[in-house]
Amino acid sequence: MGSSCVCWKWRSPLRRLAGFSRLLSTAALAPQICVVGSGPAGFYTAQHLLKHHRLARVDIYEKLPVPFGLVRFGVAPDHPEVKNVINTFTQTAHSDRCSYYGNVTIGKDVTVKELQQAYHAVVLSYGAEDNRILGIPGENLSGVYSARAFVGWYNGLPENRDLKPDLSSETAVVLGQGNVALDVARVLLSPLDILRKTDITEGSLAAIACSKVKRVWLVGRRGPLQVAFTIKELREMINLPDTRPLLAPADFTGLGDVIKDVPRPRKRLTELMVKSALEKPGEKEAGRWASATKEWGLKFRRSPLEVLSAADGKQARGIRIAVTRLEGSGESARAVPTGEVEELECGLILSSIGYRSLPLDSAIPFDPKLGIIPNSLGRVQGEPGLYCSGWVKRGPTGVIITTMNDSFDTAQSVLEDLQTGVLNLSSSKEGFKSVRSILHSRGVHPVTFSDWEKIDAAEVARGKLAGKPREKIVDPQEMLQLINH
Repeated sequence: MGSSCVCWKWRSPLRRLAGFSRLLSTAALAPQICVVGSGPAGFYTAQHLLKHHRLARVDIYEKLPVPFGLVRFGVAPDHPEVKNVINTFTQTAHSDRCSYYGNVTIGKDVTVKELQQAYHAVVLSYGAEDNRILGIPGENLSGVYSARAFVGWYNGLPENRDLKPDLSSETAVVLGQGNVALDVARVLLSPLDILRKTDITEGSLAAIACSKVKRVWLVGRRGPLQVAFTIKELREMINLPDTRPLLAPADFTGLGDVIKDVPRPRKRLTELMVKSALEKPGEKEAGRWASATKEWGLKFRRSPLEVLSAADGKQARGIRIAVTRLEGSGESARAVPTGEVEELECGLILSSIGYRSLPLDSAIPFDPKLGIIPNSLGRVQGEPGLYCSGWVKRGPTGVIITTMNDSFDTAQSVLEDLQTGVLNLSSSKEGFKSVRSILHSRGVHPVTFSDWEKIDAAEVARGKLAGKPREKIVDPQEMLQLINH
């Protein structure tokens, strides 16, 4: 025991010396990595890199002064529990090997090629900032909006702050039957007492308080077995106070036998729709539905043909839809027009048929048809050292957990390329040091994470005065003034 102690004392300085020289030799090999986009894809990519490489340094760039992307601007205001991932992202941003630089537009303030010169690896995680278009006559009439813009409006996305949607019609039509479509319908029909306690913006809350919308139809090309929303969102709609569901029994008759072999989530979702449409409601529910002043419904096998204009030729007054039938079954069923046509009277039409990524920089490969950057496991085709994660990698589908797994996979590809030497660390890269001089020369002032925390504190303080979790600042200039930029 005693001799081993002496031996340990004698060897310890040598071990420490060896460890120190090893540290010196690897310090120069610390990979400099940058991530473009500070939404879930960006933060989860950074998190995985920092966790699994003890020397990696990760800088996150964001176009807006404020971080968190769709968690801040896409998640419904009455779903605060989904926003809890912000706590995890904040921990990542607080790492001494991670920095956040907001108010920097990649492709304009600094190019991707310039980032590639400054970093060993560049990961594009900038999401989908556009929406798919309907491609039908009349979609540019007043009263027609993308669900993406409408969600951005009530969630305080700066580019949508001046949307001013027309809510003077009693009937609204939402084209699409996914979770975003249900979010939009729920916000339109929710009692103000519920919305007042959320972080919905002051301006949109005031507009919704004056809304005349009493009925929302959610229109889908296919049938009940192909809806894209999940059971949680459906249950929220069914239980929404002062609101009754309008589900046509004919749409659900005979579905009980068909769903025996479908996956459990789809089966439970369909069973809830069948129950609401075909079974007699309980006394409490029946009473609530009878006294409801608002309603919503699902219209299946209907495809939009044309937005109809009012006499002035400027305002939407309705929508012409084709009745469809399904060819095939399950997820692969196709909607085929029957030749029958219907018209729905409405003054508000929200298109919720999906988001779409855009090319960030003309020098970067992009598939406009699929709306993604061509890649293999997150490695951008033909561009060593360039990677992508999230929606711009796989398309705008899935929930936050899908994006988390997808981003971890891309980060793993980066780590493998570091390990195998595909990424050459022998040439040292300056990272943000060289980007800072580029931005300075172009008059761009980045916003740091501590700057964001000042904006955050101001929003929370304003919200407290109104009895809300926060009052979002919707003007980027006001954000920058707050932090003396």
